[in-house]
Amino acid sequence: MESWFAERSVGQMLPGDHAWFSYSSQEEQEHVVGAFLRDGLMAADKVIYITDSDPRDLPGLRARGDLDPRNYLRTGQLALLPRAEACLTAGVFDPGRMVASLEDVLARAERDRFRGVRVTADMSWAIRQRSGRDRVLDCEAGLDAAIAPSTTAMAICQIDRRSCTYDELTALKETHEVLVGADPDFDDGVLTITRTFEPRGLHLRGELDGARHTVFAEALHAVIAQGGDIHLNVRDLRFVDLGALNMMAGAAMNMAARGSLTLDDPSPDLTEVVQLVGGPMLPWLRIGRCRAS
Repeated sequence: MESWFAERSVGQMLPGDHAWFSYSSQEEQEHVVGAFLRDGLMAADKVIYITDSDPRDLPGLRARGDLDPRNYLRTGQLALLPRAEACLTAGVFDPGRMVASLEDVLARAERDRFRGVRVTADMSWAIRQRSGRDRVLDCEAGLDAAIAPSTTAMAICQIDRRSCTYDELTALKETHEVLVGADPDFDDGVLTITRTFEPRGLHLRGELDGARHTVFAEALHAVIAQGGDIHLNVRDLRFVDLGALNMMAGAAMNMAARGSLTLDDPSPDLTEVVQLVGGPMLPWLRIGRCRAS
């Protein structure tokens, strides 16, 4: 069954987007939410984060000397709203209070003539409270009513996948029409390379030919350097030359002692090439799950 969700990279978000983002690691959160925050600050948008974190600990902004969030706090472009102030009543998550807080900050940002407004909050803590799922669902409906009609505001609702059951995660996801993910690490209109986190690796789209070996090698080296098993999702790869396959096989051989390199969702033709050419000679390159012919 086809998904009715609109899927966008974080850099493609539009005013009115009330987006859903679930993560399974700090790295993934920093990669996506960090881009949302940095892009907003660099574009002179109003950026609002509902959090109790220190500004220096915001995802994607940790230890970045080129962008100190405290400077943006002083100018008022960045606003951190503590949970107690924005969404708690007697220590319990209050959906009505959070929606009212959001409506208030959106109105103030409009009066201050900001070009755009970006809002985000990590709701993992709220889902863990008693009746948390129902309260968060109520909140999401209110947030959607506040954000969706806007011509300037966009929002990302975050949740740690590890904090939810599958049913809770599905119910929360379905309150959003937009799913947001990582921006590509490389995109020249022919080849797109995007980091993936579960499983760790790269998603390759388009055509991987000799002119793009260098950028592919750099992206592959970056994920391999972090250790562990690596997966290359090649479902949307229309063409890959033998030189690139040799690079993959060489990388798999070099990392064999500490992890594996797997091609996921290859086309039947690519599977056949790997098995015929690479299989007997380069057994380290694995074929993972395969799509149907």
